[in-house]
Formats: sequence, structure tokens, C-alpha cells
Amino acid sequence: MAASPNEKVIQLGSYRASKRDNSISGLSSGAFMTVQLHLAHSASFAGAGIIAGGPFRCAETHLAPGLMTTEDACIENSLFICMNPLIPQTAPDAQRLARLAQQTAGAGMIDDVANLADDRLYIFTGSADDVVFSDVVARTRHFYELLGVKPDNITYRDDVPAGHSIITDNPEDSVLDKNQPPYINNGGFMQSHDILRHIYDGLQPAAEHPTGQLLRFDQREFFVESEARASMSHFGYVYIPSRVASGEVKEPRVHIALHGCKQGYNYTDYVNGRADSADQPPYGNRYYTTTGYNHMAESNDIIVLYPQVEGMDTGEVQNPDGCWDWWGYTSPSAQAPDYYSREAVQIKAIHRMLERLCA
Repeated sequence: MAASPNEKVIQLGSYRASKRDNSISGLSSGAFMTVQLHLAHSASFAGAGIIAGGPFRCAETHLAPGLMTTEDACIENSLFICMNPLIPQTAPDAQRLARLAQQTAGAGMIDDVANLADDRLYIFTGSADDVVFSDVVARTRHFYELLGVKPDNITYRDDVPAGHSIITDNPEDSVLDKNQPPYINNGGFMQSHDILRHIYDGLQPAAEHPTGQLLRFDQREFFVESEARASMSHFGYVYIPSRVASGEVKEPRVHIALHGCKQGYNYTDYVNGRADSADQPPYGNRYYTTTGYNHMAESNDIIVLYPQVEGMDTGEVQNPDGCWDWWGYTSPSAQAPDYYSREAVQIKAIHRMLERLCA
């Protein structure tokens, strides 16, 4: 049983964590955001885990001249190019997106892509995933290789008949090939452990019982100037291993774990633009308590940060499923989208959280 979160709401603390040897992973929209955050702040990360996610700026893959900054065009691309393309030939164009990443770095909107060369990547697609097709995820591997990541540094798995999910060995989780909430499926292994073991050499086996602190913190201070369009929840969560909490560890590493759509702690379905509280699912805490990150973090002195995004359906923000922004819904202007850059409200907020942990 994972540690239960402290009911008290705290301010996120400082632990003098490493400024470079950190990592990030995510599922679905969390995987798309993982790629964006990885590129935006590549100097801060040593690796990433991408479960069912596409390449950087995927929603801009096939946009005709004159449509480059229209919100509807990005939404159409995200749905029919970046999630389930009709045929492999219409999947994201990795070469074009790699060039776009280089141009974005040249414009100073993200870190230098040269930082990626030595990073270690775990990229996964379930062969039964009918939400984000395997053709898309294959392009993510190609995208990173085009940017100079060594093939030997990439673990790519497409051999598991999994649905759209992060995989665990919990008997209570959904069967492996399911494509439905809570998107946590039992495949007989802990995927979070495989991700961390690939990124970091020489890790100790996962702790049987994480005895550290699972804390709830107020994450609004990290996006206070953009709260109306951030679509982020009031609270985030962080797991502090016991030796880190006691001050025994110098420069602990941080792993950022990003949930997918409909997996935030307070996800509520939206009906006709209003939150349907009667349809509140009972699994909003499972991503940060049962996916295995905390067990591996405890035995290896790794802080795990769980930022939280939530559903919004307003005149300003349309994100009813509580997804991380990888197509532009948080951008202040459709004519100048910034959802992929260091200035994007969600990317800036998460990196501020990381900076606080490293302070």
C-alpha cells in the first residue's frame, strides 16, 4: 500500500535537489507534455519516459499556409494526425517537427536541442491502444533520433498488447487491453520502475512499503498570474523519500510524473459545459499512489513531483477532459501560440516547481 497523502496543505519545500540529473515521464496528454517540457528545459533533464505520446509540436504537423495559428486547425491535427491517423502515411512528420524544434530553439523559445544527445528515453506504445495509435509513437522515437539522441539510449517497446494505459502489476487494475478510464492496466509489471531503471543506472530494487511523505501542496503560486487559462488544479502532490525528508541525502534527484486525461485528483466529467459532480469517478488519486513511482523513489532517494491539471469548459478555456495542453488551449492568442515554449503557462509552472525543489 502506498503512503496516503497528508491531508494538510503545505507550501512546496526546497530540498537542494540536483539541477541537471532530473527526469520526467507521462501518459497520453502527460506524454505529449513530457516531450514539450523535456525540450523546453532540456538542460534540466537527464531523460524521459513517454507512454503513448507524440512528437514536439505534433498538432502543427500538417497545417496549410494561412492556418498555422488557427485553434481549430491545431485541434483537428491533434485528433486526426497526432492521436489516430487514418493510415501510417498521415501520422506526424518527424522530420518536419525535428526541424521545427531546431527553429524553436534557434529563436530562444526552448533550450538548445544539443542537450538531448546523451539523454535516456523510454518510449512505449501498447499494441492494443486505440486512443493514440502506435504509428504516432513510432514517430516520437524517430523525432528524437533526428535530434541526435543515440539509438542505444532509447528503449522502445511496442510488443505488449496493452490498451491506452500505464501498466502495473496491481490485481485490482483494469485488464491489459482496456482503453478506458482510469487508464491504469494490469500487465504483470510496474512500468514506472522500468522507466526509472532505464533513465538511471544502478538503481536499488523498489521498496516494499514507501515510508516517506506524500504531501499535498498549493500549486497556484506557480501560475498565479495566468490562473484563468492555466487549467491547473489548486493542489499538486509530491513524494519525499524518508532519507531525503530527514536531510540525509545531498542533491537528491527529482522525477516529474504527469498523469493523463481524466486522471487528475479532482477530475469531474463535464455535461453541457458544467461539471457533473454526481459523475465524480473514485480513482482520482490512483496515479500518484498506486502506479509504483513512490516505491522505486523511496529506495533510491528520488523525489517524485505530481503536478495536477483539471478540466475546464469556459469561454476562455476548453479542456473538459482535464488534459495537459499539447495543442494550444492555454495560449493567450491563437495567432501566437506558446503552449510548447518556456513561456507556456503549464510548462513555466511545472519548471517553477522543479526549481523550488532544487533551491
